[in-house]
Amino acid sequence: MSSFWSAWIIIITLGTIAFCAWLLIGNRKGMKNAGEDVSTTGHTYDGIEEYDNPLPRWWFQGFIITIIFALGYLVLYPGLGSFKGVLGWTQEGAWEEEIQEAEEQFASLYAGWAAIPVEELAKDASALQSGGRIFASYCSVCHGTAATGAYGFPNLTDNDWLYGGSGATIKETIMNGRSGAMPAWLDIIGEDNVKAVTAHVVTLSGGEADAAMAETGSQVFGTYCAACHGANGKGNQALGAPNLTDNIWIYGGSAEQIALSIRNGRVGNMPAHKDFLGNDKVHLVAAYVYSLSNK
Repeated sequence: MSSFWSAWIIIITLGTIAFCAWLLIGNRKGMKNAGEDVSTTGHTYDGIEEYDNPLPRWWFQGFIITIIFALGYLVLYPGLGSFKGVLGWTQEGAWEEEIQEAEEQFASLYAGWAAIPVEELAKDASALQSGGRIFASYCSVCHGTAATGAYGFPNLTDNDWLYGGSGATIKETIMNGRSGAMPAWLDIIGEDNVKAVTAHVVTLSGGEADAAMAETGSQVFGTYCAACHGANGKGNQALGAPNLTDNIWIYGGSAEQIALSIRNGRVGNMPAHKDFLGNDKVHLVAAYVYSLSNK
C-alpha cells in the first residue's frame, strides 16, 4: 500500500472515531440519571408532549467504552493503513496456524488411510466422507459438486477415462496433473477434410452423416488422427487421447462441436495437487473419485 493511501485510511478512520466522540460528548449536556425529571421541547400533538431526553447515562458510558475499545483494537491489530498492529497479527498467519492445527489433529488418521489401497479404501464410508469434503474444496470448481463434469471438464462418475480408471492411475493424475493437447488441423488438412473427418467421427459414435464424406474422412482420419486415437477411434489412455466411439464427449458431440475441435484443436490442463494436498490427502481423494464410478 502506498504512503498516500495509508495516510488517507488513517485520517478517515481516526477522523470518524473523533467525530463520533465529539458528537457524543457535545450532546451530553443535561444528562440525567434514570428516574429524574426531564424537560420537553414544548411541542404537543394530540395531547402527546415531545420529550427532550438526553441519552441515559449508562448508554453514554457504553458508547465511550466502544470508542476506547476501537482505539485499543487499532493499536493491537491492522486497521490503520500500513500499520500492522503491535501484535503483528495477519490473516495469512491465522490461516496457517489453523491449517497447522488441523494437520496435527488429522495427520495420523490420514496416514492410516494412506496405507490402505485405493480400491479398498473406496469401501470405507468415513474415508469417503473426508475425501468428498476435500474434493468439494479443491476439485468441484472444475468437475462440479456432483463430479459430473462440465464443458471441457471430464465426468468422473461414469467409467470413461482419458488416462485410465485404476486407483493408482487416478492417484497419479491428481498428484502430478495432466496436460492434454490436440493440435489444430485446419491449416494442415483444409476445411473440406475437416468436414469429412467430422462426418467420419460422427459415424464412429453411431451418428448419421453423409456416407461419401464419411468415407473420405475415414481415409484422412487414418493418416492424421489414428496415431493418437487409434485406427478404430477407441483412443489411447497412454496419451490421454479420448475414445471417439462411445458417444461421451468433453467438448460436445454435435457435428459443429466436433468440427470445432478438429479445426482449432483443444488444450486441457489439470494442475498437480501434490504440493498443497500432499500424498495422504491425494490418496483419500483418489479413493473418493474411484468410488464414484465403481458404485
